[in-house]
Amino acid sequence: MTRHLRVIPVSGAGAPTPLELMALVREALTAQGDAVMPIEAATGPALGREVPRRVAVVIETSGSTDAPKRVMLSTDALLASAAASADALGGPGQWLLALPTHYVAGLQVLVRSISAQTTPVVLPHGHVEPQDFAVYAETMTEPLRYVSLVPVQLARLLEAAPGDPRVLAVLRRFTAILVGGQAIRPEIMTRAADLGLRVVRTYGSSETSGGCVYNGIPIGNTRVRVVDGQLELSGAVLAEGYLDEPARTAERFIDVHGVRWYSTGDLGEVDRVSGEVRVLGRADNVIISGGVKVSLDAIEAIVRTLPGLMDAVVLSAEDPEWGQVPVVVSAGAPTADPLPSIAHAVAAALGRPARPARFTIVPTIPLLASGKPDRRALAAWLAEHGTPA
Repeated sequence: MTRHLRVIPVSGAGAPTPLELMALVREALTAQGDAVMPIEAATGPALGREVPRRVAVVIETSGSTDAPKRVMLSTDALLASAAASADALGGPGQWLLALPTHYVAGLQVLVRSISAQTTPVVLPHGHVEPQDFAVYAETMTEPLRYVSLVPVQLARLLEAAPGDPRVLAVLRRFTAILVGGQAIRPEIMTRAADLGLRVVRTYGSSETSGGCVYNGIPIGNTRVRVVDGQLELSGAVLAEGYLDEPARTAERFIDVHGVRWYSTGDLGEVDRVSGEVRVLGRADNVIISGGVKVSLDAIEAIVRTLPGLMDAVVLSAEDPEWGQVPVVVSAGAPTADPLPSIAHAVAAALGRPARPARFTIVPTIPLLASGKPDRRALAAWLAEHGTPA
């Protein structure tokens, strides 16, 4: 059995408000309405698609490193995710919506609110200015209060909190502040802990209905294993697959002895004693430089610990001698050439083959609405303008 898929632009003229979209999602979850696909105004498939009856929502991935995918999420998976989150955090509560609703983290704020029978407070445009954040957070009325952020949003709030008692007070009032979507710098977690905030690191994707690992520990009935160095996930939160892409679905969702696993494409490890999951980077973000495998994610983590480079991005570039080399991209001109110090720090931590060969400055680091760096846009910029030798 199938049902109609309604594509809903969330920006532009006639777009529903987040609370209006929440009503449509509620109908989809109860099978009383069409399945819904929230999108930005300029993208999305043609109208008139049909999806399996159990599918409630289709989420289009950001496509920060490859072509976007359209992930089909069932009612059971979305509600299982919401229930697991509530159990892990201390109970259902009220949410502050600070993320776009066409990404899974923003959508899940709506689903969790539906499950908890609470009304979320909506931050206009999902933009986090600390003072505005405080004003809206102060209107929350439920005893348990939550917000889901990306690292850049949390960093902005942490910068303001020490000098603004009002911002600090509302941050401390949250039962939990979920942060995910990309790697979180250790100093951000340290600063949050020093301020007395309960920050929960989340790991997951659209294919897992959002975060399914909190602070390294799987929630609900999620299971994690490592196959050939890559993380695979199973549990009730898994998506049905990709819209109109049976081959890609079969490649990423694998049945093993009756258990369905999702191959994340992330390198990682699981502690044998504690079960803690550690994500090491993307398997497709590894280059071969001089015959040696080099993880650009691992290099980026080191580079971002250096002064003035906390938002740097590491990409690859073709090189006639080495084949591929890491390139550090940053916005803003440093006072001195940082490449020697970058090369020294990376070589000390990861070995000489991982040393970035070049450093280049761009006008700005483009971001997706999810807060992730738009690596495809950066790569296109480098291809057009070149990098210094």
